[in-house]
Amino acid sequence: MTKDPTGCYYRRLDADGELQVFESTELTASGWGPNLQHGSPPMALLLKAIEELPEARESLRIGRVALDILGPVPLEPVRVRAWIERPGRRIALAVAEMEAYTSGGYRAVARASAWLLATSVTADKASDRYPPLPDYPAAPKPPGFDGSGYAKSVDFQWFSVPDGEAQVAWMRPHVHIVDTEPTTPWQRLASVIDSANGIGAVLNPLRFVYMNTDTVMHVHRIPQGDEFGVRARMSVGPDGIGVTTAEIFDRRGYIGSSAQTVLVQRR
Repeated sequence: MTKDPTGCYYRRLDADGELQVFESTELTASGWGPNLQHGSPPMALLLKAIEELPEARESLRIGRVALDILGPVPLEPVRVRAWIERPGRRIALAVAEMEAYTSGGYRAVARASAWLLATSVTADKASDRYPPLPDYPAAPKPPGFDGSGYAKSVDFQWFSVPDGEAQVAWMRPHVHIVDTEPTTPWQRLASVIDSANGIGAVLNPLRFVYMNTDTVMHVHRIPQGDEFGVRARMSVGPDGIGVTTAEIFDRRGYIGSSAQTVLVQRR
């Protein structure tokens, strides 16, 4: 995977006790506001902290990751800590929390949890729910996916799908999560999956705000490579609450699914 050697979402600063401290770069910036971070960089950084726990390096692997956004994540220094909430030899729950600096001090702005499961040999029973994504004609990017901030850190490829089908896009992140530190397949996936909410949108962003409060992904096969496809669709209820669901693919095929709760408001 080729990365911009100077491009990253966060730069590591001196630790504060058990807390890892990072400077947030402009590549984390969201399209919803000039001083807000996109949801994917915090998810990737928290997942990195979880993967660095000794328990996540042994015989357990990630099966599900859930990000809860506890408040606006500003483009300010952040600090992160991770711990094992529920230890176990076959099943463990890991948690990571991000605090951001605001006037008056640090406050919690995001939390991720990951179920770590023991692996075993089930290759003879392996199966995918969906076939690989078909080849669709290319389509231009919609507004909001080609510009500054986070949008500069990911290559988006859009496709023209038949009427009535969910929108499809492929994404390739091309910057590091922290400085030039190695990026794992899980971190690469986490650095793009929050975008499913925009890919599956059914609302005009010039007329509506549709911000997700969480991102949950279940993955039955370890992500491969540096390109990920999503087939996403948003459903909007009559009272301003929506849900975006997506199927996730790498170039080998289907690897899992994601879901996001969405706050919908008219501008």
